[in-house]
Amino acid sequence: MDELKVFTGNTHPTLAQAVVEYLGIPLGSCEVFEFSNENTFVRILENVRQRDTFVIQPICSPVNKSLVELLVMIDALKRASAERITAVVPYYGYGRTDKKDQPRVPITARLVADLLTVAGANRLLTVDLHAAQIQGFFNIPVDELTALYLLGNYFKEKALNSSLVVVATDIGISKRARDLAAKLNAPLAIIEKRRIGNIDQTETLNVIGAVEGKIALTVDDEIDSAGSLVGVASALRERGVKEVYACCTHPVFSGPAIERIAASPIKEVVVTDTIPVTDEKRLDKITVLPIAPLLGEAIHRIHTGLSVGAMFE
Repeated sequence: MDELKVFTGNTHPTLAQAVVEYLGIPLGSCEVFEFSNENTFVRILENVRQRDTFVIQPICSPVNKSLVELLVMIDALKRASAERITAVVPYYGYGRTDKKDQPRVPITARLVADLLTVAGANRLLTVDLHAAQIQGFFNIPVDELTALYLLGNYFKEKALNSSLVVVATDIGISKRARDLAAKLNAPLAIIEKRRIGNIDQTETLNVIGAVEGKIALTVDDEIDSAGSLVGVASALRERGVKEVYACCTHPVFSGPAIERIAASPIKEVVVTDTIPVTDEKRLDKITVLPIAPLLGEAIHRIHTGLSVGAMFE
């Protein structure tokens, strides 16, 4: 493993440290900071010539700063003659802008893919993309991990009895929810909803499936402002659900999310730390599962030429 180097920017150093501890190697040394004119500066402080390098950086708040740091770090490694550069992006920001669903709008998820490739990334390692089709935006190999098994094992150990029903928070997430339902040996229900314009607001239309008298576990890839989640929880309670649990991979928790979750009827929200969850966001009802072992094992397998897919078989 002496040719493996792992670096990180300023977005989530705690996660990077946990990953290198799993791998049993030191974190790569580099400088990443902003000048007074807000220009990002990066300097790699050790030899990476002909090395297999990984840059861990979720594209999360501050989103644009995190993205630019990642791009500049990749460029610095490329110009330092790194043999291979893998962008480890646990949370792929702009992933929700993956298609033209209105006139004259961008496909920013594709733009970010182009930026990463042009910067010099030879490979992408990510977790639970908003849409699996984003893999096709890249002309380099993409390894998409899933936190589904991590979340599923957590709720399996909770043994929420035979009245559990897994609820997809919209039709787009139904396949992932179905896989979790199969793992928990539970039935599936789906929320039909419609987003209102470009504002963070949705209108819940219908609950498809039998939920009355059951314990509901909602599934989504991310929780942003939590408006949709709280609306789903309220709709489920109105239809006779006894308790509501929620899980997702990416805890964006923007704007009023924490206040909404605190005031909601949701009993527990289970997330991973693909995005840093600060102390002020760690409510008693929010449980954060570590994603570092999953990323660390994937990095080890990529570096040694082993199958990444075999991790989930």
